[in-house]
Amino acid sequence: MMTQIDQARQGVITEEMKICAVQEGRDPEFIRAGVADGTIVVIRNNRHGKIPPIAIGKGLRTKINANIGTSKDRADVGAELEKVRVCVASGADTIMDLSTGGDIRAIRQAIVAESPLIIGTVPIYQAAVRVLAQGKAIVEMTADDMFQVIEDNGEDGVDFITVHCGVTRRSVAAVEAQGRLLGIVSRGGSFTAHWMACNDKENPLYEQYDRLLEIARKYEMVLSLGDGLRPGCLADATDRGQIQELILLGELAKRAKNRGVQVMIEGPGHVPLKDIESNILLQKRICDGAPFYVLGPLPTDIAPGYDHLTSAIGGAIAGAAGADYLCYVTPAEHLRLPTLADVREGVIASKIAAHIADLAKGLPGAMDRDRLMATYRKEFNWQGQVDVSIDPERAAALLEKSASADEEGCTMCGDLCAIKVGKMKKS
Repeated sequence: MMTQIDQARQGVITEEMKICAVQEGRDPEFIRAGVADGTIVVIRNNRHGKIPPIAIGKGLRTKINANIGTSKDRADVGAELEKVRVCVASGADTIMDLSTGGDIRAIRQAIVAESPLIIGTVPIYQAAVRVLAQGKAIVEMTADDMFQVIEDNGEDGVDFITVHCGVTRRSVAAVEAQGRLLGIVSRGGSFTAHWMACNDKENPLYEQYDRLLEIARKYEMVLSLGDGLRPGCLADATDRGQIQELILLGELAKRAKNRGVQVMIEGPGHVPLKDIESNILLQKRICDGAPFYVLGPLPTDIAPGYDHLTSAIGGAIAGAAGADYLCYVTPAEHLRLPTLADVREGVIASKIAAHIADLAKGLPGAMDRDRLMATYRKEFNWQGQVDVSIDPERAAALLEKSASADEEGCTMCGDLCAIKVGKMKKS
């Protein structure tokens, strides 16, 4: 079977590339060339053909992902399907199902069936929950358990998977040698590190990487090489463990592309503002320009309840520096499973960050809506302003026109509106 990379390298523009070119307003050859050199990924499982593919990478619109999923305390598939609908309505580009409670495979299948968007997962969550359900400890799962769940994800139509292949005995040793304030905060990274320590073995996803590549190639699943050693607080940012893992991910990304498997790299979570750009540039250098999927980043640790805003600040800077894909953060981050309202707030905040990044990147057409907004404001075209806004529902709910100004102005300024005064002067 010829994969997207295989065909791109032979000069073939696939149907998926053509669809993505239309979505992006780019020439199909631009997409093909990016896929061929690994700076663009075209995502869609070959068993998930009912939805359009999506392209992520260099020279394309910055995409955003929304995380949903059950927990042991909240395992209502109906609630998660409602979150899917909120994600779609709010403008998310992709959805990741991070379920850890209930019948995880059935929940995933329901989400794949319901969603018109690309779906991602973290298979090790299901592997861990399955072992626990058998009355065993997480460390008792086998390599076959891990790979069987990855195969299940492929069969179910999952389009991309996060795999913590860079959490190895060597990279974990780097974390331990330097020391951390908060330790390993990635759930998948923690599972893997604990498994290696208890079994005195190497990470199977690293040691048997070729086995993983065969499954990914079979289903045309994009590998999102997870940053299992990402910093969970500013004090741990850009340490030896994070960098050692990133070096390994760069090597693994090259091996994947050589086997015709598309790959993205996941990036750090909590990073000081002054270090965000350098983290992006470092990833792009080490990983040969592979699309960068950033988790936040969050440039402060002390804003629980407002971390969607913290993330938007960090995400805009990361995107402007070259990050291609932002994972949303909701107001509930660090506090609870997100509600429908939290999901919506997280998507909108991330959309704002992505658009700001696209403006900074100078992407063709990125400024069009901003120029249109300025025109509508000049004309006091209130409905136009609402329609062109990132969140029309919120804008319409807040709009309050000034009766004293014959609706040429809102209740903030009324007759003292600077634009109205300027127009009077000209007349």
